Amino acid sequence: MTTPRPALPRRAFAGAVALTAAAAAAPALARVRRLGDETIVGEGAHRFRVRHGFARLPDRFTWQTTHGVAVDSARNLYVIHEGRKELKDHPSIFVFDDKGQFVRAFGSQFQGGGHGIEVRKEGNEEFLYVCAYQQVKAFAKLSLDGETVWYRKAPMESGCYDPGEDVSTTATWTRRGFLPTNVAFLDDGGFLLADGYGTFKIHTYDKHATWKSAFGGPGDGKGTFDTAHGLWIDRRPGREPTIVVTDRAHDTLQVFAMDGTYRETIPGFGLPANVDAWNDLLVVPELKARVTLLGPDNTPVARLGDGSGRHAEVENLRSKPESWADGQFVHPHDACFTPEGDIHVAEWVATGRVTKLERIA
Repeated sequence: MTTPRPALPRRAFAGAVALTAAAAAAPALARVRRLGDETIVGEGAHRFRVRHGFARLPDRFTWQTTHGVAVDSARNLYVIHEGRKELKDHPSIFVFDDKGQFVRAFGSQFQGGGHGIEVRKEGNEEFLYVCAYQQVKAFAKLSLDGETVWYRKAPMESGCYDPGEDVSTTATWTRRGFLPTNVAFLDDGGFLLADGYGTFKIHTYDKHATWKSAFGGPGDGKGTFDTAHGLWIDRRPGREPTIVVTDRAHDTLQVFAMDGTYRETIPGFGLPANVDAWNDLLVVPELKARVTLLGPDNTPVARLGDGSGRHAEVENLRSKPESWADGQFVHPHDACFTPEGDIHVAEWVATGRVTKLERIA
């Protein structure tokens, strides 16, 4: 990439790809094996068939570092890549059917910063919510065909940002810059926005995309963050809803009450990037080369596709697909469930890659 990322996450990649002690204590959770011509990961009730390169682009388009994935009610897959700012006519969002066949593309306005993407049903319609960082520094609501409903820049009324951040197109890696990464949806029609590379704040917006409040910010944890990268509203059965934030550079998840009050920290990850839920499971893609499933008590029930050892063997592995191993991940950046419990995984790799993990009954 031509634009540097913040210093701490970069240092975290250099020589820090080793697994945490918690992961090392459960090696069976990361098992990869062959079954005929298929590659299988996981154990017991959490076994998946691996389909690397599930989403394939037509020749007229190219991946430029995949970042986010989301699925609509028709099981179409939406993939956003970062893109390059000089390729303004190239789309940053691609749509595929449930077989991985290309359907349509749009979103050139996010080239050079495409990052987070989520699908939300509102009444009888579904919409995309998109976050873009780097040179774009904006978030937006789109129709599933790519029509813009609204487009927003930094919330200056929050008092969190330097003057000009609401019009800036220069990536400012400071705690007074605006570099949004992901969103999560509230029951009242509003949403939360993670300023994951900027202020490390979690902003609250109402259903009209009007800013209301914020919590978090930089710090050592327990309510503050070192890269508040991804977030999710945990509505799994039998529990009070909570906000889950990936405190990426601290290798933890932080859990908050719905009013933003800190509750607890869940350790044991390797640069966790985002969260999604299905039934009583949470999926956590980790940039340190694996995907973790958490059970109802938030302990790991499976660690899938662990490829962390390859980083010690191959320098700059993310740019060398010829060295990638079947059944192993390189840098999972986002993951989402399908209604059936399959998992789509987007990786932060130079050529782009989307893997489908198909649940084995």
